[in-house]
Amino acid sequence: MVRYQQGDFAAATVLIRRISPRLHRFFLAKSMSRADADDLLQETWLRIHKVRHTYRSGEPALPWFYAIARHIRVDHYRKSIRAAAGERELEEMSKGVWSAPHEAGELEALLAPLPEGQREVIAMLKVEGMSLEEVARAMSSSVGSVKQKVHRAYKKLRETIGATGPRKWRSGGLA
Repeated sequence: MVRYQQGDFAAATVLIRRISPRLHRFFLAKSMSRADADDLLQETWLRIHKVRHTYRSGEPALPWFYAIARHIRVDHYRKSIRAAAGERELEEMSKGVWSAPHEAGELEALLAPLPEGQREVIAMLKVEGMSLEEVARAMSSSVGSVKQKVHRAYKKLRETIGATGPRKWRSGGLA
């Protein structure tokens, strides 16, 4: 590891060959898919490369590698939990909003405060029943960008529905 810190990239190759199988098993042991384990292993080596200057010579390297791998795994777990929660939130919001309008006029009135791009995304997803991937392709955009537009649209719709009070919109239909 000291030689790697000093710029000997042949030493890095030796480290990668020796340590990668152990780290890969570490990731697989937590019931992850092989693809996830591969991705996390690669991310771990990128992080090791970035922070190699923090390794203290004379200290055992293996615990240092595992500490980095553990942080990568925890970060991955947290990201996946946040993504799953976000997906559930979007789905729950869409169920509440889209059970309300039954006529084209009601739908147009509900979507009127939204910017054109958000209206298009909502119409494709909820009226046409397209998937996120299909909407992204149709808009020459990424899935992440579509999700962001949907999230912002739902937020604006919640604000609009809340502001109009009980006389106009409710999540179960017209009040």
